[in-house]
Amino acid sequence: MRMDTLETFLGSLAARLPAPGGGASAALHAAQAAALTAMVARYSDGEKYAEHAATVNAVREASDELRERALTLAEDDAAAFGAVSDAYGLPRSTEDEKAARSRAIAAALVEAGRVPAKVVAVAGQVVDLAEQLLPIGNRNVISDVAAAADAARAAATTARVNVEVNLAGITGAGERSELTAAIADVDDIAARADKVTAAVREVIAR
Repeated sequence: MRMDTLETFLGSLAARLPAPGGGASAALHAAQAAALTAMVARYSDGEKYAEHAATVNAVREASDELRERALTLAEDDAAAFGAVSDAYGLPRSTEDEKAARSRAIAAALVEAGRVPAKVVAVAGQVVDLAEQLLPIGNRNVISDVAAAADAARAAATTARVNVEVNLAGITGAGERSELTAAIADVDDIAARADKVTAAVREVIAR
């Protein structure tokens, strides 16, 4: 999927196929958000920004790493959801087959929930980077800080839904607790992203 054209990916997304779906979309939101913070950081170098060079460089490096991580998660999500689909397709003619199928479904749902949970974490980190860039980044590309924050917000909220839909079929207390904790900060991530966007809009309106 990483090497697909945008048109190919969107065609697959629109098709009646189990994957890619919302989880992969969430990861791509996160990847785009990270790419945007990296771009702003690259426009915020040189003598004019020397005072903040260390922060800008750190943001750029972190953004590049998060973009790669998010792209990997997009692929992981498609694979995980494929595994869920495969598990539901297992035979169930005998009691043993039914038991094996149930175990396979439960395990696949946990893994399918863990991938978007990781996307939430990436999205939160990208919002961190947008917050750091907001006061020091190149004002000529300040709107892209808001674009990054909004994309990260979409990544977090979309990923949360994809965790929750898998939670519905997970009965293990430990796994449920793990995934519930992983999405607990989504409202905070969204609120922080909204603040970044609001601050950018104030700057633009001056």
